[in-house]
Amino acid sequence: MPQHALLHTTWTEHLPHASYDAVVTATALHWLDTEPLRRLYGELAGVLRAGGVFLNADHMRDESAPRLNAALHTLHTERQERQRRRGALDWADWWHMAAGDPLLAEATARRFALLGDPRGPKPDGGARRDRPTATRWHIETLLGHGFSEARQVWCSASDALVAALR
Repeated sequence: MPQHALLHTTWTEHLPHASYDAVVTATALHWLDTEPLRRLYGELAGVLRAGGVFLNADHMRDESAPRLNAALHTLHTERQERQRRRGALDWADWWHMAAGDPLLAEATARRFALLGDPRGPKPDGGARRDRPTATRWHIETLLGHGFSEARQVWCSASDALVAALR
């Protein structure tokens, strides 16, 4: 099947079937900004048959516990810094190496053109603010775009699995 970017509004025209029983995504949709993701959720509702399920496993968190989230963020940051001191690449360094590798340079350039270049500094040193990270946002958006039910069905400290029924 040819590759079609989900950011293009015509991607559903290239699908081999008119409707599906299930759509599953994993650690992919967190790259999308708010409005493209909102639009995509509506498009996914359009390709799922009645009773079909959408599953999204991604970086999402429960924002109802801000002190726990802050403690987990501190723990995660300290662990990352410890790993860097031991020689692990950070996110920006990994992308610098990928972009400089002749075998990966073309694919890396396509990724940068589609989703931005992650090698630069993040605003305020943190995550992009125009990308939704709250599980609640995903659930409410799915419910507002044609899904009859949606809820978190699994989570860890930094990730969640949201299921939605059409």
